[in-house]
Amino acid sequence: MNKSATHIVTEFVLLAFPGCSEIQIVLFSLFLVIYVLTLLGNGAIICAVRWDPRLHTPMYLLLGNFAFLEIWYVSSTVPNMLANILSKTKTISFSGCFLQFYFFFSLGATECLLLAVIAYDRYLAICRPLHYSSIMTGRFCVILVSLCWMIGFYSHSISIFFISQLPFCGLNIIDHFLCDVEPLLALSCAPTPIIEHVFHSVSSLIIILTMLYILGSYFLVLRDVLRIPSSAGQQKAFSTCGSHLVVVSLFYGTIMVMYVSPTSDNSVAMHKIITLIYSVVTPVLNPFIYSLRNRDMKSALHQVLCVTRIIQTS
Repeated sequence: MNKSATHIVTEFVLLAFPGCSEIQIVLFSLFLVIYVLTLLGNGAIICAVRWDPRLHTPMYLLLGNFAFLEIWYVSSTVPNMLANILSKTKTISFSGCFLQFYFFFSLGATECLLLAVIAYDRYLAICRPLHYSSIMTGRFCVILVSLCWMIGFYSHSISIFFISQLPFCGLNIIDHFLCDVEPLLALSCAPTPIIEHVFHSVSSLIIILTMLYILGSYFLVLRDVLRIPSSAGQQKAFSTCGSHLVVVSLFYGTIMVMYVSPTSDNSVAMHKIITLIYSVVTPVLNPFIYSLRNRDMKSALHQVLCVTRIIQTS
């Protein structure tokens, strides 16, 4: 390739959501409110799990870790998106783009693994109640959570490193609000079939295996719940698992469309909407979903609010 026809890309332009200034102000206000609610909601769950002794159990330890993960997951995209909306140049540095790329996919992989661990916890609690306390100890729970974070952050590291070493030439414009794999590979001036195949294979493997495990766990849970003679016992079991199933459906329903099924049929606008749902909308809904039918969590959150009010008035 002619060296004079190429240049080193030092930054990318994220088009995000083009439109007039009035639309930009509305979008900025909307995403800012969603981001603040996400931080407050998930932060409240972390405080409730930390402060309430009744929640010092494996199930709530996992839920607290999940809330912590959601804060970082949404923070990997929304702050830069807010700055991008206000910016006239809408640029992001080369290193900043790939750091966002790495953290976004690493945190997404960690979320898949953590959702599978939560499903395993519910399976043990309902299908193996006599062995639950001996299997799901605090130490074992910490090991499982640590493995989720380690595997999640290692899973895409090699492929993302090789993508960052590709030569980028010509346009540096990304029609998205974050640095995603497809737009970045499209800007490379070198063929990338192997790297692209490896990246999508790892993503599909994590998504499909964890989803199949979750579905299998809840199939066994449903089978045992239907055997419970009392309707009160069935209702308690369903309320315990229902919130997790709703979160799983929201998250996996969108990422399956993005990273497992062919993406070529999705328009750019649809690509952005689907990404918004699982990366921005789902994290703000999770605190409400998990606390809506959980009496202990609602009580703990009420105590957190009371303590907060006392601190503010003192």
